[in-house]
Amino acid sequence: MAGAGRRGASAGRGRAIAVAVACALGLVVAAPAAGTAHEIPPSVTVLAYLKPEGRVLRLVARVPLEAMRDIQWPLRGPGYLELTRLDTLLRDGVRIWVADNIRLFEGGRPIGPARIANARVSLQSDRSFASFDAATRHFRDPPLPPSTDLAWQQAMVDLELEYPIASPASRFSINPQLARLGVRTTTVLHFVAPDGRERTFTYLGDPGLVHLDPEWFQAAGQFVRLGVEHILDGLDHLLFIICLVIPFRRLRPLIVIATAFTVAHSITMVVSALGYAPSHLWFPPLVEVLIAASIVYTALENIVGARLERRWMIAFGFGLVHGFGFSFALRDSLQFAGTHLAISLATFNLGVELGQVFVLLLAVPALNWIFTKIPERTGTIIASALVAHTAWHWMTDRWTAFRAFPIEPPALDAAFGAAVLRAAILLAVSGAIIWIGRPTVARLLRTADSRAAGTP
Repeated sequence: MAGAGRRGASAGRGRAIAVAVACALGLVVAAPAAGTAHEIPPSVTVLAYLKPEGRVLRLVARVPLEAMRDIQWPLRGPGYLELTRLDTLLRDGVRIWVADNIRLFEGGRPIGPARIANARVSLQSDRSFASFDAATRHFRDPPLPPSTDLAWQQAMVDLELEYPIASPASRFSINPQLARLGVRTTTVLHFVAPDGRERTFTYLGDPGLVHLDPEWFQAAGQFVRLGVEHILDGLDHLLFIICLVIPFRRLRPLIVIATAFTVAHSITMVVSALGYAPSHLWFPPLVEVLIAASIVYTALENIVGARLERRWMIAFGFGLVHGFGFSFALRDSLQFAGTHLAISLATFNLGVELGQVFVLLLAVPALNWIFTKIPERTGTIIASALVAHTAWHWMTDRWTAFRAFPIEPPALDAAFGAAVLRAAILLAVSGAIIWIGRPTVARLLRTADSRAAGTP
């Protein structure tokens, strides 16, 4: 009897060990699948339409199902969605990942919360989101058959949100915070006005508050801020400005140099933002190379000895190049200007100038203080050499990137002729400004020298 008991206990321990091993193996095998369900998608595209209708602001959108993470979607077979068990989970996913991360405003006042009117699963091949009307009709179509073999990673979630509003004629704003849907989230948002006009916004990540039909002062404020942010974030532009004024830190030379740089970059910034700059893929990398080269040249000129009679022309010439650089940042933002294109261009430029003034207000006193500690000539050479060293590395790195773009001979057609004509006009205008400006600058310098010498 004792032997039989020991054999029974031993068999029980064996079964327990076998069960434990089987569970462990099951966890090992299942772990990759569970991990996959919660990985952040590398690239997500959101398609959305927003339209006021009567007392409702309607938002319809299409989002990849895999972007709605931390939800255990019901699966069958090798990973196909169990479509008959999705309804509640879909609405939970829409609420957590979309509705709760969108803030809408009517006339500056927040509206909501959103009501989830519809949520359904669609195939990637479905083309219902080609327009707002097609997208809304799509919700009245029959759902996918339960037998559809649809992998959860390939499913799309179509959703419809409704927000109560006072009037469809109001001005609306949106603050979408959907960047967390993927590592790189691109949103294409169409705003359809009550009269049928449609405005499209395409942006990466979270754009902040977007005025869908901005008033002029809203566009102005937004573009002033963008201009300031761009100049303060652009280290190469800042180094060039500082390098320009290292040898010339008195008020009159600063005004002359800053004005020349401002006029020049304003010309090319506006020309490029309006679409008259070369559209080739190699053009932005070339501009980046030339911006770095402008810093190197200006720093070397400081070392060998810069003259104000030449410096303002150097500032103007390289300002034309920097204007193209400013326009690359501005071009993608013009979609937020609404009908106020001219105001947006002007206020972006104003923001750039405010940023430059802020930098000069900090840099000039700092340089003056440094030059009280060391001889001015020595300090100019050391500071310019450091700037030239940094810019040289930028230039070589950017040149390597530029060479990766193929450059083909242009086709001798009407488009090429128009491009040549635009370039000739730009050069002619620039030459005229320099020709007119030279005697004016010379008079200013003579007046400054006379006052410095105490002569009438």
